[in-house]
Amino acid sequence: MLEKLIVLVEEESAEAALFTLLPKLLPESQFQIIRFQGKQNMLRNLPTRLRGFASWLPENWSILVLIDRDNDDCMKLKRRLEVMVQDARLSTKSSVQAGARFQVALRIVVEELESWFFGDWEAVRAGYPRVSATIPNKERFRIPDEISGGTWEAMEQILQSAGYYKSGLSKIELARTVAQHMDPARNKSYSFKIFHEAIIAAAGV
Repeated sequence: MLEKLIVLVEEESAEAALFTLLPKLLPESQFQIIRFQGKQNMLRNLPTRLRGFASWLPENWSILVLIDRDNDDCMKLKRRLEVMVQDARLSTKSSVQAGARFQVALRIVVEELESWFFGDWEAVRAGYPRVSATIPNKERFRIPDEISGGTWEAMEQILQSAGYYKSGLSKIELARTVAQHMDPARNKSYSFKIFHEAIIAAAGV
């Protein structure tokens, strides 16, 4: 049984979303979110932070590293993170046998957090009822992780067209608003599904 999950994130909107999402996903476990000052700050400081965890991490605690792909090659970014974990002498989900206890799960958001929101359009509409219900039917938005031109830019355009955030999208407010309505079971974002699977595996349920 997982006692506590420590989640490392790169920025404030991910932190805001997870504060709402994690109690739904881990109703019987504690969690802690540690936020870095952006992606590059995270990549620079992650090795030291992981080595620190390795010196004291209890057996029934797990770590989840959540980072945006942005324009990086997904496989190269994942390998870079794997090397950091290996150097810290911690086990990753991919380095242990299926079903075995692991210490660190590495999850990449493709390409940004807003792709998860496109994956649950009902949650977006619950928070912003003036947006069109047909957005997921349009070719550009059918696959949330493959939206061209940037997911937050696309989200901002859609919300502004519906009369929201005329002075610019507030990513933190968006994260808090949408996350409270999200249903993990219906999310169509593949990267969210993989994240959700890692949470389930860490919890041992």
